[in-house]
Parts: sequence; structure tokens; C-alpha cells
Amino acid sequence: MQRFFIQNFGCRATQADGAALQGLLGQAGLAEAGEAQSADVVILNTCTVTAAADEDVRKSIHRVHRENPAARILVTGCYAQRAPEELAGLPGVAWVVGNSHKPGIPELIRIGTAAGSAGAPYHGQIHVGDLGATTEFLSAPVEDAFGDRTRPNLKIQDGCSNRCSFCIIPMVRGRSRSMPLEQVLEQVRTLARNYAEIVVTGINLGRWGRESGFRRDDRMRLADLLRLILRETEARRLRLSSVEPMDLSEELLELMASTERICRHVHAPLQSGADTVLKRMQRRYRARHYEQRICQAQALLPDAAFGADVMTGFPGETDAEFRATCELIERLPFTYLHVFTYSARPGTPAAALPQTPAAVRKERTRVLRGLGARKNLEFRERMRGRTLSAVTLANGTALTTNYLSVELQRAREPGLLIEVTVGAATERGVAEASPAPAS
Repeated sequence: MQRFFIQNFGCRATQADGAALQGLLGQAGLAEAGEAQSADVVILNTCTVTAAADEDVRKSIHRVHRENPAARILVTGCYAQRAPEELAGLPGVAWVVGNSHKPGIPELIRIGTAAGSAGAPYHGQIHVGDLGATTEFLSAPVEDAFGDRTRPNLKIQDGCSNRCSFCIIPMVRGRSRSMPLEQVLEQVRTLARNYAEIVVTGINLGRWGRESGFRRDDRMRLADLLRLILRETEARRLRLSSVEPMDLSEELLELMASTERICRHVHAPLQSGADTVLKRMQRRYRARHYEQRICQAQALLPDAAFGADVMTGFPGETDAEFRATCELIERLPFTYLHVFTYSARPGTPAAALPQTPAAVRKERTRVLRGLGARKNLEFRERMRGRTLSAVTLANGTALTTNYLSVELQRAREPGLLIEVTVGAATERGVAEASPAPAS
């Protein structure tokens, strides 16, 4: 029996794709290997959002081939969609499969196995198509959490119809496409039987259901979908991944505040706090709009986690524009930041602009990461003594509804919803408070 190993790179949507692929390969009769060194087929499910992400993939290909030269390497995902020829020439790569052909991977492996048994060469084959006209939601069902085994990622939306000047994602994922309503509900029902928390994710999650002709009732939006999930499934807890700021509607925020079954966690990409930079980025909001949405969210969800993606060193970013970003972040109730150094992506409009010096980008990233770390520590200290709902994980920790990692006093079975009292801050999270001594 062929043994496979999958390594995922990048965002939660990619992780969800990897989980779906894992299920398809199991159904096709392949066995999961515990590590790349013991696998017959190693699948690298890639990201290409930055040059550093591409480099990580190339290093992994060389490492896998060095440590397991007999393995056939299959590279799929966003990097495969963007630059298939570049990957096909690397040592050990048997297939390069774009996002356009990802559901067909089990059959490719089956055919390749048969060809290999017959002695036929099978190296560097490319299977990539144009995603520009794709309207079908290309994702297999997810029936297991895989990875951490406790919090499955359910991707209900793929692609993006925005055209941010720095972003390669529309080119490698295609236009926005949504999982059909009935399929979403069925997937949630299946996962809810075994998991306490489901992470609902997408490339542009807030656009779920917005495509023309998606269903008869074009008025249905993400908030409507969540209400249906709460009403028609046994899902105990949902956590939303990233939602664009202009999709954080008052309706959605009020729904989140009205039920304990949706986590107190808001992640909204900021990218920059300077209107001039946002305009060059071709983002569809300005700093005041973002601030209004986050302040509204904080009023409804005062103890929530608030996170943002922030980019440093966008082409032409001045000292004054960077200061505007820092000042906005200082004002807002962020509890963590994902800070990214700008990386020019081939074919994007921003790549043709005069680039900010690398040393300046690096220093600004250092400054913002320091700011994010301070605000995160302040939040963890503020939560000390609070009793919060959390889901237990497999490593002796738990994750609270507002995204705090808690070191537990005693290990619990993974996948339970528990109440935990927050103690002192640790290096990366908090510790569970010791029980009060008996009187």
C-alpha cells in the first residue's frame, strides 16, 4: 500500500485544503505516513504570498529529496499554480498540480504508481489550468481535523475578486466562489459530531454567497449563514477566521455578541493605517472606516481578541505613513498582530513601483512586531483572574474563546469545552490559575 505525507504551508484555507486532500487519499486506499522520511509520496501544499514562503517550499523540496530520495514529490497549492515550471525542474518532483487540478490528485498518484510499476519515467509532470473562468467551488469534504486533531478548518469560500495591488492570490486562487449552503450545513453537522470547535475559513470569508447567481436568494450573507448553522446544526462553537473590515457588518457583530457559540475573536486585515498607502494598495476602505468597525466591535465584544494583518515597507511608504500606521494601532484594542514585510509578487501592479529599501522594511517590521507583542502582553495581563470558556487541545493546553493559549494545571482529554480561570502570563500565553486553597 502506498504511503503519503502532506506538509501544509500558509493560511487556514490551505490547511483546510490539505485536510480535504488527506481524506480523499485515504478514500483512494493510500495510507498516511507519520513523517516524510517513510512516505512513498510526499505532498507539499504550498503558499506563495511572499518570496519567503516560496523559499520555504524550495528548501523543503531539497530536504525531502535528500532525506528520502526514493519518494516522489507532488507540489500543489498556490506556488504550484503560479510558477509550475520553476518547481517541476527541482530534484525529486514528480508532479506539479495547481489549485485548478487539486481534486484530481488521488487519480494522478494512482496513474503514476501504475506507470512506475511498469518502469515508465514519471517526473516533473505539470497539471495546471486557468482559474480565471472557474465558478465551481473546488474543495472536497473535510471529515477530520487532521493536524492538531482538535479544531478542524472548514473552508466555505475560495478565491478573491478584489484586486489589491500587492496581492497574488486572485491569480492563483481565482475569483470568489462559495460552498453551496446545503453542503456547508452538511459539513458542519458531520464535524460537529466529533469536534467542539470548528474554524470557519475562506480566502475572503466575508464574501461568502456574494457571487451573482449563487442562489435564488441573493440577499443571504455570512451572518445569515451563521444563523442557519446555529439553528440547524449541533455545532457547539464556531470560530471565524479573517474577515475583511468592510464585511464586518453591524449585523454580523451583533450576532457574534448574542451567542456563546461564536468565539469572541475578530480578525480583520488592516495592512496600513495611512490612507495614501491604502489607496496605492487599492484597498476598499480608509483608516477611519477601519477604526469605526473595530471600535463598534469592541463596544459589542469588550473582552474579545482583536487581530490584524499589517504590511510594512509597501512601495513608497514614507516615515509619516508608517507613523500613521503605528498611531492607529496604538489607538485600537488589538490583542495581537500578524506583521508581514512587503514582498514583491511577480505580475502584481505593486511590483512595478519603486521599492522601499530592504533595511527600512526590516526595521519597520521589527518596530510593529514589538508593538504587537506589548499589546498582546497587556491583554493577557488584563485577563488575569477572568474565567473563560476554552477548548482543550492535544498538548496540555486550551484555547479560550478570545484566543488565549492556556497552560493547564492538569491534562484534560482533547476536544472538550471547559471553563478555565486565567492566571499569570507566560512567555507565549497564560497559565491556568491554581485552585484556591480549601478553608
